[in-house]
Amino acid sequence: MSVRHGSSEPPRSPDASMTLLTEVYRRPLDPGYAEAAQRRSSGTAPRRSVRATAVMVVLAIGLGLGATAASLALRRPTGSVLAARELLESQIGQRSAEADAMQSEITAMTDEIATLQEQLLGGEGQSVRDQIRADAVEAGVMPVAGPGLRVVLTDAPSDSPDEEDPSLRVQDVDLQVVVNGLWATGAEAIAVNGQRLTATTAIRSAGDAVLVDLVALGSPYTVDAIGDAVHMQTELARASAGQHLATLRSTFGIGVQLTSQSRLELTGSGMVTMREAQVPGAADDPEALGSGRAPQDGDVTGSARPTGRDGT
Repeated sequence: MSVRHGSSEPPRSPDASMTLLTEVYRRPLDPGYAEAAQRRSSGTAPRRSVRATAVMVVLAIGLGLGATAASLALRRPTGSVLAARELLESQIGQRSAEADAMQSEITAMTDEIATLQEQLLGGEGQSVRDQIRADAVEAGVMPVAGPGLRVVLTDAPSDSPDEEDPSLRVQDVDLQVVVNGLWATGAEAIAVNGQRLTATTAIRSAGDAVLVDLVALGSPYTVDAIGDAVHMQTELARASAGQHLATLRSTFGIGVQLTSQSRLELTGSGMVTMREAQVPGAADDPEALGSGRAPQDGDVTGSARPTGRDGT
């Protein structure tokens, strides 16, 4: 029978079922430690000998050295890893040197081709030279300079450096939208971080890197466009590209900066591979091509001007 029904048993303490927790709360220090601390405070505790103190010091130093050695051993790469890294570094250096040598050779051959063209045309082919020069500018082969618009996109700062948020980085689609918008506003030539865009240029991503013609680029991304800067900036703000840039700035914190430049210098992309283009379904009708004959190997019947579609 319970106390509520008149039982004569004394009432139980509310914390009777929590004896262990109550004991820990009331007496957090073990009785043995409490007794030792009391003897030490009263001066009756036995003094530690010099030998015992020296043993403890030596033991502490040994444990510290052992922990340090173990940490260094775990962090130090193994011999095979070091050998593989050295091999990769040497291969990267060798390939980079080969690429630089081939680029120098391409530049020299391009200059030689231009010289041979001038000698072949002579003084009677000025109109042909002018057409070749105009086509070379549109194809991105020839370096160009002039006033234009500069768009700089910078990755947004992250609150947690240890955790990367892809939405805070400038992505390939962002550069594609900007480049397409600039072509649509009348840009005559465009380069991204010094990489000249042509009709065959691809802007895509590979992991965390953005590739422009297989060249990895990083933030900040500088897009230079030669043309009427005031007109391009106005039309860009009205188009969907301007809305995309506003979203990047306001929603994701990505840096967007547009400035007019009195002079921009864009390098050429070098010689391009000649390809053939024809109207679909008109291969058997020479008159439909407007040339009076069917296209032959080596003919270029398509414009080399970038169209701004599909990120090119």
